[in-house]
Amino acid sequence: MTTLLRTLVAAFVLIASASAAPAPRPPNVVVIFCDDLGYADIGPFGCKSYTTPHLDRMAKEGRKFTNFHVSQAVCSASRTALLTGCYNNRVGIHGALGPGSRIGIHANEMTMAEVFKQKGYATGMAGKWHLGHHPQFLPVRHGFDEYLGLPYSNDMWPHHPEAKKGSYPNLPLIEGDKVIDPDITPEKQPNLTTWYAERAVKFIAKNKDRPFFFYLAHSMPHVPLFVSDKFKGKSGAGLYGDVIQEIDWSVGQVLDTLKKHGLDDNTLVVFTSDNGPWLSYGTHAGSAGPLREGKGTAWEGGTRVPCLMRWPGKLPAGTSSGEMLMTIDLLPTFAQLIGAKLPEHKIDGLDVWSLLAGTPGAKNPHEAYWSYYAQNELQAMFTPDGRWKLQLPHGFRTLAGQPGGKDGIPAKYAPAKITEPQLYDLHADVGEKSDVAASNPAVVQSLLALAEKAREELGDSLTQRKGSGVREPGRLPEGK
Repeated sequence: MTTLLRTLVAAFVLIASASAAPAPRPPNVVVIFCDDLGYADIGPFGCKSYTTPHLDRMAKEGRKFTNFHVSQAVCSASRTALLTGCYNNRVGIHGALGPGSRIGIHANEMTMAEVFKQKGYATGMAGKWHLGHHPQFLPVRHGFDEYLGLPYSNDMWPHHPEAKKGSYPNLPLIEGDKVIDPDITPEKQPNLTTWYAERAVKFIAKNKDRPFFFYLAHSMPHVPLFVSDKFKGKSGAGLYGDVIQEIDWSVGQVLDTLKKHGLDDNTLVVFTSDNGPWLSYGTHAGSAGPLREGKGTAWEGGTRVPCLMRWPGKLPAGTSSGEMLMTIDLLPTFAQLIGAKLPEHKIDGLDVWSLLAGTPGAKNPHEAYWSYYAQNELQAMFTPDGRWKLQLPHGFRTLAGQPGGKDGIPAKYAPAKITEPQLYDLHADVGEKSDVAASNPAVVQSLLALAEKAREELGDSLTQRKGSGVREPGRLPEGK
């Protein structure tokens, strides 16, 4: 055989073997979404009252995001934004849907799970859903292969001390789209965090040989607080600390399972919360740390939440980012990572992978971020660099310096009101203590002009504006 012929044969063998090699497996994604976890409730964000070793590990091996926000600081609205990449008011869901609600996520909306299904992913969920509790609205009708959890908040039940007699039906546990336990009693709620973690572990093990997406949406630390015997009294910081330590354990279960099956280097894990702490509950609530107010407000304590992401080899380990990000950006970023198509209808999030990865010189692609609350009230807005925040005139609730309640009984909020736009430089004043509108009129005017764009597109009940880009939620048919 001549030298030329041998060279050609060798080249052919190399080409043939390369073409036969399997394509790189797309990344797995796990999103862990807590309920009412405060900004300062875990070790990586300054908590000293109890330990969170697994979250500390996640921060050490991954990346901390200190300026990560939800679109609205309340349950259903926040979850809608996460799962659709849209501001919740764009898709017609506001506040927290209760057991009497007849609306939910529309069939035409594309959820995060449906994005992954385009690429053949296994998709699963455990935990609190809260995008509608009737069968047509449940996770398995919106892209999830399997589901175990509660259809709404764990305080929407007749055993809550604040509930009026007869105001709530029994709290059901759902598997798929069927009720498997019609009455989650106080004796059963301590199992929730464990049940959800066990489902995540089982799902990962079952799907270890194919790409998967799992959404672990903890019911805790939303009140009423419950913890299993494994962690009861173990934190040394009361029931709230025990609950957070059990959530931390659940994160460890996920990370250990990924490592066991050799999936560490090909899995992005995101840990965050649906909003800030429910401060009126005092000893049964978390802490917003240096941030102002908490859940149910457009102040930083309501919308800015702790966020950790871990993907060895892809995200720089042991680093921290102060770039502003929002949950609406996760869906389009995941779509870009796996090569999936975005929905044909408009969404609000944008691909921010370069910011997640810490690419030098990366800039946030948004023109601005909006913060709505209540029934479509435009209450605040941010520049995309996270520096300037304009609080628009609106009413809000506050404890006004008074302590929160004890043992699961809330203190009463006091009403407060902003009557003129207030501007805050969050880079210098993260606690929103000093209004600098008077000394920065150009910034105020620029943000007011952007607020008009939001009102035109999404509406604003405070100024009696109806948005041109708002879509209808799903509705239960009449007579059902």
